[in-house]
Order: sequence, then C-alpha cells, then structure tokens
Amino acid sequence: MDQATDQNTPKDARKTGTTGGVRKFIILGIVLLGLALAGLIYWLHARHFAVSSDAEIDGPIHPIAPRIAGSVLAVLVHQNEHVIRGQILVRLDPASEQTALARAQAQAREAQAQIALRRARLLGAQAQVEVANADLVKAKQDFARYAAINPQAVTRANRDNATAAERAAMARLDAAKAQVTSAQASLQAAKATAQAAKVAVTTARLQLGYTMIRAPAAGYIADRTVRRGNIVAPGAGLMALVGDRIWVTANFKETQLGRIRPGQQARITIDAVPGLSFHARVASIQHGTGSVFSLLPAENATGNYVKIVQRVPVRLVFNDQRIKKYLITPGMSVEASIRISGK
Repeated sequence: MDQATDQNTPKDARKTGTTGGVRKFIILGIVLLGLALAGLIYWLHARHFAVSSDAEIDGPIHPIAPRIAGSVLAVLVHQNEHVIRGQILVRLDPASEQTALARAQAQAREAQAQIALRRARLLGAQAQVEVANADLVKAKQDFARYAAINPQAVTRANRDNATAAERAAMARLDAAKAQVTSAQASLQAAKATAQAAKVAVTTARLQLGYTMIRAPAAGYIADRTVRRGNIVAPGAGLMALVGDRIWVTANFKETQLGRIRPGQQARITIDAVPGLSFHARVASIQHGTGSVFSLLPAENATGNYVKIVQRVPVRLVFNDQRIKKYLITPGMSVEASIRISGK
C-alpha cells in the first residue's frame, strides 16, 4: 500500500504543476488581451481628439503707468482689489497742470479779444474805403464839370486843382483799400492765434486729466509698487491690472493642426481645479509658430539643421459658466483636448 502511494505521488505533483503553469499562462494571456483591448479602445477614442498639455490660462494684463511726471498725491486701490473700467487708481499732484490750464485759458481769452479788436479795425478800414470812394466820385464830378466848361471861363488854377483833387481822392482810396487788406490779414492772424490758444487749452486740460490715472478695463490689481509721495516719470510702472476676461492658449504640434478648425468643441482640465473639466471652443489659430515670435528666432541656414516639430498657439474660449465659481488666473497650467471628429 505504501509502495503504491509512493508511486502515485510524483504523478499527482507533475499534474498539479502542469495545471498551475497553464493557469498562469491563461492569466497572463487574459492580462495581455485586456491591455491590448484597453489600448485599442483608448486609440479609437483618442483619434477623435487633439490633446496638448502645453497650455495655460491667458488673459489681458494692463501695465499701469503715468503719462506725465509728477508727485503721487494718493493711491486709491489695494493689492488684489477688483476695480471697474474708468475707476481712479492713482492721483498725481495737479498744481502745475492747473496753473498751466489757467494760463492757457487767459491766453485764449486775450486771443478772442484781439479778434474783436482786429474785426473793429477792419470795419473802420472798410468805412474809410467808402469815404474815400465817395471823395473820388465827387472829385471826378468836379473835374468833369470843369472839363465841360469853356476853357476861357475858368482859370488854369481851377482846372489844376480839380485834377489834383481827383488824384488825391484816388490815392486815398488806394490807401484805404490797403488798410482793409492789412486789417483782413491782421484778423486772420488773430484767428490763427486764437485757434492755437484753443489747442493749448485742450492740451492743458488733457494734461490735467492725466493727473488722475484710471483703470483701462475691469479686473484685479496686481504687482502694486507705487506709494504716496513717490515722484514718478512718464511710463514708469506703478502696478498691473489683470483683466476679468480669460482664455486658454494651447500650443499644438504642427502635425495636429490639419484637423483643428475654429468653432470646434474642446474640453479643458485645470490643475488648480482637479476632478473637473470645462467646456470651451476653438476661437482662432495663430498664423505663425511660437518660435517665429521668440526673442531669438531659430536660424536654420547653418548647415546643422535638425528638424524639430514646431508648436502653434491655438486660442480656446470658455463657454462654461462654472468657470466663474473658481479662482482662475493667467499663467495656470491646463490640459486642452479638442474634438476633431465624431460627435
């Protein structure tokens, strides 16, 4: 009995070992088949999408800087504060600009007074022309009367006086006309001076308006460096304004662009909001790769050219109201997926 058991034991062990090996082989095959099936399903799904992880939240960032030099009288906003378009952010001391405006307005009033004076002189010169013209008519009539009388009935002196009177009247008329021309030119010069004074008033008023630095758009204050009492120069950065509008700039490979079109639907996942995806659409595609607009564009005419797949920025705009519930700011990392085919 013991001998029979000893003879059967190796056979059972070999059978058990063979069965275990087949089972492992079957499990391995099932796993590989599952992986292949999962890869096939993923490929069938992924071929309908163009995906890029080289993407970020983008938006308008307005640098706030003065247009004129001056002393900061007041800073009316705080860091991270939300402002509306047109809201006053910074006030500069307006004393010098107010003085300049008052001076320009006084010069404008003086120019208007000069116009009235020159116009009165023109009217006077025109009246003198009328008087001189009347004198000339009388002198011509006197001369004609003396010329019509028998020469024996008048003296030569009377005839000479009539001739001289006519010539004098003609000279006075010419002088009066010259005065009119001069008065007209003087009036035009006064009008030009008045126009220049009006422009100076407008310029001074603009300069005064520049002492109030306003928000160019609605958004949030960031990078505020200005303080009350600072002396600022034109163009010096005071703060930045991050606009309320945001979008996604996604850099897709040039090999993906052939099937991307404006209007296509997209899905955006934001690292700052894990577990959620937002709806968006393709707004536009940049006409030029990112490297073309870099500070130092690549030079490929060196003989050492290595082909690199370029990326092209694509703008995606949100059409999902849920985005307003979260703090999303420019620079945040996102992943963009554009549906390029299928429903």
